[in-house]
Amino acid sequence: MLRISPSESLPETLIAAPGWPLFDTQATRRIEQDCARILPPHTLMERAGLATARLAMALAPLARCIWIACGPGNNGGDGFEAAAQLKARLPHTRILVSEVREPNKLPADAQISWHRARQAGVQWVQACPEDLGPQDLCIDALLGIGLKADKSSTTDRRLLRLLEQTRQCLCAVLCVDIASGLDADTGQYPPSLSPQNSAPAGPRHTLALLTLQAGLFTGQGRDACGQIWWDDLGCGLVSGDSDTSIPKPTAHLSVDSRAAPRQHASHKGSFGDVAVLGGEGLSRRGLSMTGAAWLAALAALHAGAGRVMLALLDAQQSGPQSIAPWPEIMLRQPSAQDWRSATVVCGCGGGQAVADWLPQLLTQAPRLVLDADGLNAVAADPALARELAARAMRRQATVLTPHPLEAARLLQTSAAQIQSHRLQACLELAQKFQCTTLLKGSGTVIASPSSQPWINSSGNARLATGGTGDVLAGLIGALWAQGLTAEQASVQAAFRHGLVAEQWPADRPFSASALAMRLGH
Repeated sequence: MLRISPSESLPETLIAAPGWPLFDTQATRRIEQDCARILPPHTLMERAGLATARLAMALAPLARCIWIACGPGNNGGDGFEAAAQLKARLPHTRILVSEVREPNKLPADAQISWHRARQAGVQWVQACPEDLGPQDLCIDALLGIGLKADKSSTTDRRLLRLLEQTRQCLCAVLCVDIASGLDADTGQYPPSLSPQNSAPAGPRHTLALLTLQAGLFTGQGRDACGQIWWDDLGCGLVSGDSDTSIPKPTAHLSVDSRAAPRQHASHKGSFGDVAVLGGEGLSRRGLSMTGAAWLAALAALHAGAGRVMLALLDAQQSGPQSIAPWPEIMLRQPSAQDWRSATVVCGCGGGQAVADWLPQLLTQAPRLVLDADGLNAVAADPALARELAARAMRRQATVLTPHPLEAARLLQTSAAQIQSHRLQACLELAQKFQCTTLLKGSGTVIASPSSQPWINSSGNARLATGGTGDVLAGLIGALWAQGLTAEQASVQAAFRHGLVAEQWPADRPFSASALAMRLGH
C-alpha cells in the first residue's frame, strides 16, 4: 500500500514512467477484469477488503467503533469484506454495518462477502451510530468509480441518507475507491449527489484500489477524497510484474522533480533571458495593474533566470516607477525590448493596453507564456486567435495559463462547463491553439497537443489570493528559459509553485510577493 503525497518519490519500478499513471474508469474496469480472470474467484474482493481493513486499523488504532456504510454494488461488497476482516482482527471493537440493498439483490461477489461478515459476528445497524466519537472511524463503501457526473442520478432515499451521514461524520472517514458520488474521471459530483456543504466535516482518506483515477486529484476531488492511498491488490502494477496488459494511462500525476545542479563553468547567459510585458498604468484608465507584471518578473528572478527584463505598459514611466525596487530586474520601454531573443511572459496586469502589443509578440517571441489579459485579448479578437494558432507552424512555442473563466472565453463556453470536464477542456485548448495549456485550479491540468495531460499534485488554498497566478507565469518563463521544454517547464512550475505554498510556515504571513521570493529556496 502506498501513500500518494506531493513530496513522495516514485517506487523504483515506476521511475521509467513520467509521474504516477492515472487511468480512466474504462481502463480500470479492463484491468479489473483481466486480474479477475487469472485469479481464483472472489480473490480481488478479499484483497480489497483486507487492504481496507489494514488501512482502517492504521488510521484509527484507538477506535472503539468502526461504522461501514455499504452500497448496492461491489463497492459495498468491499465494505462487507472489510467488516469481516476487521471483526476477526479487532474482536473487542464494535464493527457496525449499514446496507443499502438486501443481500439477494447484491452482485455475486458482494453476496459472498455479506455472508462472511454475518458469520464473523458483525452487527447490522440502520444508520450511523449516534455515539461515533472523534477517535472512531467511518468507512464509505457506498458507491464506486462507475458513476458519471453528467449522467448519474438517484432517488434511493436510503442511499442518499447514508451518503449524507458519511459526509457529516466528525470522525475520520475512509472512502473505498473514491468518495461516494464523485465522478472518477472528472472529479465532479452529479447534481443529485452533490454535497450540501462543500467541505467535509472530518478528516478524509481514500484508498484507491488497483489504479489511480484523475478525479481523485482535480476539480472537487481533492477536497472530497483527502489523503490518497493506493493498493494494487497484488496485481503487479506497483512491482511491474503484472500478468495483465496495462492500458495506456489517461493522464499522469506530477511528482517532485529536482533541478540538476548548476555547473561551475556557467554564466548568466547560460540560464536564459525572461522578458515580461504587462502592467497597465494609471494613465490609461486610472486602474494601475503594474504590480502583476512586477510579480511575474520577481518570480522569474528568484526562479533562476539569467537575466530578467520588465517592460511596463505605462505611458508615464517616470519618477519612482522608473527605478526598479529590485535592481536585478532591468526596466525597458516596450518599444526598446528585443522580443525575438527572450522567453516572453505577456499579459500579467496587461489590461486593455496589452492588445496593442500582441500582434508583434505573437509574431516575434520564440517562446511565449500568455497569461491573464493577454488571453482575454485573444478571446475577444479572432485575428489574434488565428495568429496565436499560427505560431506552431513557425516553430514558435506557446504556453497558455488560463483560469477557468479565461478558458471559457477562449472556448466560448461557460466556466461551469470548463470545471465539469477539466481534462477535456485543457486538451481542447491545447489542440485549438497547438500549444501547451495550463488550466489553473484545484488539481491544475497541463496538456500539450502530442502528449498525455498532467495533473498537478501540489498546492493548497493559500494560493487563492491575488497575484499568485502572475508568480506562476513568471516561474514558467524562468524554467523554460533555462532549457526545459514548454511542457516540462509548465509541469515543474505548477508543482514547485504549489509545494512552496504547502510548506509555508504557519506563523509567516503569505502573499504573492513573498511566494515569489521563496521560489529559489
